[in-house]
Amino acid sequence: MSEQGVRPPRRTAANWVLAGLITAFGLVVFTITVRAGRADSALLFVALPVILAAALALSPGRTTHGRVFVVTTIALLLAAVALHEGAVCVILAAPLVYAVAHGTTALIRALQDASRAYSALAVPLLLLPGLEGSGVGPRLDPEQSVEVVRVVALPVDRVTERLAAGPRPVPVRSVPLRLLGAPTPTEVSGDGLAVGDRWMFGYHGSAHGPGGHLLAEVETAQPQQVTFRFVEDTSITARWFTWRHADLRWRAVDAGHTEVRISVDYRRGLDPSWYFGPVQHVLLGEGVGHLLDMTVPR
Repeated sequence: MSEQGVRPPRRTAANWVLAGLITAFGLVVFTITVRAGRADSALLFVALPVILAAALALSPGRTTHGRVFVVTTIALLLAAVALHEGAVCVILAAPLVYAVAHGTTALIRALQDASRAYSALAVPLLLLPGLEGSGVGPRLDPEQSVEVVRVVALPVDRVTERLAAGPRPVPVRSVPLRLLGAPTPTEVSGDGLAVGDRWMFGYHGSAHGPGGHLLAEVETAQPQQVTFRFVEDTSITARWFTWRHADLRWRAVDAGHTEVRISVDYRRGLDPSWYFGPVQHVLLGEGVGHLLDMTVPR
């Protein structure tokens, strides 16, 4: 009988047991989080995912893909609970996890329906996308760059003054960075546009890691252009990418407006490139935009 003809599934004892285990796990993590003085984040990063996971455990899928979706989603939600603020990693990886889970399911079902034995040769193809960066397969184009251009309503001499004053902490305006809770500098110091001047970007510790800082040093200086090299990076973002080089330029558009252009070279730390390459490019673009907010506010 086809899946379309199967009666809607009913909740079984196994569904209730799974939901109970998920709830018990959530209560333990919630209690630990509250006692650690993070009651505000406990509701968002613990209670909400646990409630959703328990509800899914009581709602078994009607089809094979439905059941795969339920199991995969429960696993992702529980991983988000375990990682707490590190749930941003789960969110970023979730589309890839769903694609692999459902792609594997579809291939297995196709092989079951196939009448030819050699169709099983397609199974190793599932491994190919995941070999990149594993040591077996080569990394593809890990050296990346991102550029952000902004026109500000200030004359060029005022922009030069603001840049020379160095970065200052400002609230995060980027919607993607705020929604994901991505780490951003909270302690910023340094000034100057002369060779050897340094800017420091400090991060508070969280579930992402112990914090750390990024130290940038002016490498070359010309009229309306400076380049930076990164002399030290202990920041919590270092596990995802490595800052290489930054080029900052600005020029007058007219008497009251200045174009500011910053390009940053970095080495991608996550694979596969076909997935994390575009994801990191977008997020790094938002991060560089936040850097401009700290130097030349909009």
